[in-house]
Amino acid sequence: MKRKKFGILWSVGRPFGRLRAGSRPSGISLVRHCAIAIALTLGLAISAMGGQVVDRVVANVNGHVVLQSDWEQEVAFEALSDGRDPDSFTTAERKAALDRLIDQELLREQVRPAQPAPSEQVAARVAELRNEVRKLFPDGASDDGWRATLQRYGLSQSSLEKRLSDQIQLMKLVEDRLRPSIHIDQQAVETYYHDQLLPEMKKAGSRATPLTEVFGRIKDLLAQQKMNELLSGWLANLRSGSHILAPEPSAGESNR
Repeated sequence: MKRKKFGILWSVGRPFGRLRAGSRPSGISLVRHCAIAIALTLGLAISAMGGQVVDRVVANVNGHVVLQSDWEQEVAFEALSDGRDPDSFTTAERKAALDRLIDQELLREQVRPAQPAPSEQVAARVAELRNEVRKLFPDGASDDGWRATLQRYGLSQSSLEKRLSDQIQLMKLVEDRLRPSIHIDQQAVETYYHDQLLPEMKKAGSRATPLTEVFGRIKDLLAQQKMNELLSGWLANLRSGSHILAPEPSAGESNR
């Protein structure tokens, strides 16, 4: 069963579906947006100690490297959020995870905050994720259980907080850049209500919710859809003007 992704969210990021009666518009994971299936690995070891490779480059974005460990942490984080085994990710899903890391690096180049995200925001996001994960892993309800769950995914409390802090910062960047140019008028809301929401409620056998009750949610949904469009264009421009080295994997290369 598909679960809500955690990341940078336009409400807590994935493309929006339709608004259903009695529902809230689900958020769009920025880190899951605009994924283009690309490279799995650069294949060169960049760090070794005592002859043992400890990490390697999997992508180079304008001189900034993305490491194998970054990639594995991204897959682990997404797997935890979805209640999946990281080893169950297909080659395409792993490619998409790497591509999201590249998009994040492109956005991060636009502004590299000197200060981390406010601790209370990070704590709130951790609590939200922990509450969702608890539904999947009841044994993670206690503090010891939560730490054990993170450990099973190769994560730690500090690495989780760092990832969520980075995402909060990127969300603010995108909001500050794109939100001022988004304007949703009443006509657009009414059109969505009559052309999409009402037919869907009728098909589902639900009562027709008055426009006044869902006006705000529809407006938010349309704003978020527009945010997706603008973000997609922005990332395309950033990619076109960047030097990204992330070759396609050789034939027969495994997921890991």
